[in-house]
Amino acid sequence: PPPPQPIPPGAVAEFCGMLLSEHDGPKGQIFLHGETEPHWFASVRDALVYLRLPETPKNIAAVYVTDLARSEGNGTAQGTAWVAADQAFYVIESRRLGGMRLAEAFPFSDPAAARRFAEANGGRVVRLAEIPDAYLFGDAEAAAAQGRQAAGPGDLGPGDSGSGDLGRHQRPERGDGS
Repeated sequence: PPPPQPIPPGAVAEFCGMLLSEHDGPKGQIFLHGETEPHWFASVRDALVYLRLPETPKNIAAVYVTDLARSEGNGTAQGTAWVAADQAFYVIESRRLGGMRLAEAFPFSDPAAARRFAEANGGRVVRLAEIPDAYLFGDAEAAAAQGRQAAGPGDLGPGDSGSGDLGRHQRPERGDGS
């Protein structure tokens, strides 16, 4: 597989079309077979949604997410620490919000670092395959609100208002009515 790339100046997020440099927090990059440049994502959650949407390409060559065990702060290092998405340990349902001020799946290469983050910020540690579709596609708002309610509004961190459209991704309905 191609190696992870540093985030170049001017990198634009796949879904929102915004500059990655405008957002703190962990990011994602996905390489498709036959392409030399990755698709960039302003959040890990967006990258994981891309993987699970039925209409996105499935010729995935490699997926990398920011490694918070090796990056500075909340993943603000511009693309210097990456872990393969299927090797990461994720903290979900945390009181902390990602760089888009939405619920996030915070990735770590080290399970002990993930556990420390969860102990400090709430949430639980899971592997990629264990992240529920509901967390990615809409019920994240309820999960994050529950965590924020338990913590109180003063525990969210700088700039975190505790509000926002956390459930912006919608899983398409299947044509068979299910």
